Amino acid sequence: MIVWLNGPHGVGKTTTSGMLQQMISNSRVFDAEKVGEMLLEITPRLPATDDFQHWAPWRPLVVETARHVLAFTGGTLIVPMTILVEEYWHEIRDGLAEHDIPVRHFVLHSDAATLRRRIERDSVLGPAGFRRMDLEPYARAYRGWLYDQTEVVNTTRLTAAQVARHIAAALAQEPTVR
Repeated sequence: MIVWLNGPHGVGKTTTSGMLQQMISNSRVFDAEKVGEMLLEITPRLPATDDFQHWAPWRPLVVETARHVLAFTGGTLIVPMTILVEEYWHEIRDGLAEHDIPVRHFVLHSDAATLRRRIERDSVLGPAGFRRMDLEPYARAYRGWLYDQTEVVNTTRLTAAQVARHIAAALAQEPTVR
């Protein structure tokens, strides 16, 4: 199974995924961003883009990497990765479904003021501009497809531990594929 944690920068995907991994036996965290970083290292460089998710190879490589890791280890993969383009999500979800891999897709959501505050106070990544630039595209996706096609967890007033416990409890119930 794959537990996909979607949402904007600063919402707590990485922190929550680490805590969730400790709560789910035989689970691992798979950072799909590393697949994009690998593509960034190809020389000569791939065509210019502002986001490696726009490169067609990224999405099937994420599917294949997840599929092979699950075949090797079994269990659950927790994937903390922002995806704001509906078509890209469908491509990944459908690719996983072709291999009979169930997916639970959660969006960690928070109000804009809380997100800005978290980004500004982040002691690890700091207030990087790209993190703030994604707030409006996230808001559009959330008002559009994300809200209707995911399990939303409002993190505005919750700690990462509370969010992880909420997701673990939801996973203990009958799984759904979205």
